[in-house]
Amino acid sequence: MKGLPKKIAVLMGGPGSEREVSLATGRGVSKALRSLGAEVVEVDVRDKDSELPGDVDLAFLTIHGTFGEDGQIQRILESRGIAYTGEGVKGSETAFDKIRTKEKFQEHGVTTPPWEIIHPGQRPTFPLPIVVKAPRQGSTVGVVIVKSEDEIGSAISEAGKYGRELLIEKFVSGRELTIGILGDQALPILEIIPKGGFYDFNNKYPFLNPQAGGGAEHVCPAKIDAEKTKEIQDLALRAFRAVGLQVYARVDAILSENEQPFILEINNIPGMTEASLLPEAAAAAGISYVDLCARIIALSRARTEGNRR
Repeated sequence: MKGLPKKIAVLMGGPGSEREVSLATGRGVSKALRSLGAEVVEVDVRDKDSELPGDVDLAFLTIHGTFGEDGQIQRILESRGIAYTGEGVKGSETAFDKIRTKEKFQEHGVTTPPWEIIHPGQRPTFPLPIVVKAPRQGSTVGVVIVKSEDEIGSAISEAGKYGRELLIEKFVSGRELTIGILGDQALPILEIIPKGGFYDFNNKYPFLNPQAGGGAEHVCPAKIDAEKTKEIQDLALRAFRAVGLQVYARVDAILSENEQPFILEINNIPGMTEASLLPEAAAAAGISYVDLCARIIALSRARTEGNRR
């Protein structure tokens, strides 16, 4: 394929809680890039001291969550002069931090559920139900929905394991949606219908824990009328830009019972296994998995070149 870097290191794994998912993503991306004729080196990154091949033309980042999405690996690659896919350091840091993301949404008028920040020992001021979130974890890790008073203490201590600041969000009931973004394009909306109430880690990745009986039904394109679909896609694009992103991401949203869309958060290195949500939405737009990987590379290069000007 024209313009594809010759030698690509696919960085996968990472030290975070999403290591297994990242390894699956990395294997899928490696296979796709090889089919395009690239020489691919698979690199299992365990920490900041991991050896990276120095002679690669590009690092394709598939590390989800901590270390991959939060600007750390981006900063290391920049210090070594290695080009990489996805967002730069600043965009990654902002998108990964749920509190900073909320602040950007507020600043740019992006509709999101009401929220507040609390610290250990403080009580939320919102009426129940609420969602307690550790702000710097991915994939619903450290996220607890609280529906009764006696659950508040344990929810705060659970989320508090991951940091001193906690994000409290008003729980909005409705349809769970996710919108893939590729540059300036919002992909078809995908609706997630969880089998067990809440779309948690086991529902997202049933192949990692088949005993949990997780899994969810996906409907893509979601059964939403054309006008409302465009409104939600436009809101997702605004959220993506509000956080300063340029390359690709997956924007999670809720369509409330009175048809009001709310943006929840942004995943700046979303799952890219063959069964993941972003490739599924891309396929609904006629973009194959292999083409999706190639587009991510092209958009990443455009970001880097744009920043040099």
